[in-house]
Amino acid sequence: MSTTPDTEIRSGTELPADRTDIELVTDDHLTLVGELAEPHGRPARGTIVTLHPLPTAHGFMDSHVLKKAAARLPELADIAVLRFNFRSVTSPRGTSEGTFGDGVSEGFDLRAAVAEVTARALPTPWLVGWSFGTEVILKHAREHVDASTVAGVVLLSPPLHRTTDEELARWADVSVPVVALVPEHDDFLRPEEAAVRFAVAPNVRVVPVPGAKHLWVGERYVRIVLDTVADLVVPGSAPLPTHWTA
Repeated sequence: MSTTPDTEIRSGTELPADRTDIELVTDDHLTLVGELAEPHGRPARGTIVTLHPLPTAHGFMDSHVLKKAAARLPELADIAVLRFNFRSVTSPRGTSEGTFGDGVSEGFDLRAAVAEVTARALPTPWLVGWSFGTEVILKHAREHVDASTVAGVVLLSPPLHRTTDEELARWADVSVPVVALVPEHDDFLRPEEAAVRFAVAPNVRVVPVPGAKHLWVGERYVRIVLDTVADLVVPGSAPLPTHWTA
């Protein structure tokens, strides 16, 4: 959807950014496809690495919240957005090599993405996982936090299906911000249960989102997610504008 001066930002709006097709090479020698969207003509003030929903339920790098993050955040908040397909996943960008690892071998995919933003010297990388992507973070991202290569974490609709209590407990003393946005009407984990499960990791902040569902359908809920992410990564950048002026 093209934009004109003073255009209302809608579901399909794609704002200006410098967009680069990238390939990530994992430690187990797979090539993953992705895209890096950066602010056009100026340096980023922050960075997010996105991890998409469940591949076997049609999750991919273009899942709508993540695609909208890449379409808007570089221009509206000076945030660089790296998206990629987990191993075996196909999108219009292409197909990543490998086979689905049920959240285990995807730890290599996460490591390759973090290595990419580190090699590019992108500022203050945050991890933003959605559904299955949160499981990959909770299982594998402590190594990146402990190495000071990750500045913070956002968990969208964490189902905690594949994450054990022992794995959660490893986040008890995490030193960077970790924020879990839990929809009131989530299909898998609602705020009350999330508070119980995350009690073993008291440094994780559980934020209930009234009215929201697991898939964050509707611009109202997408804006809640993007405002939260923007303000965490670049404090003071939210609320994001609802109109764009060239």
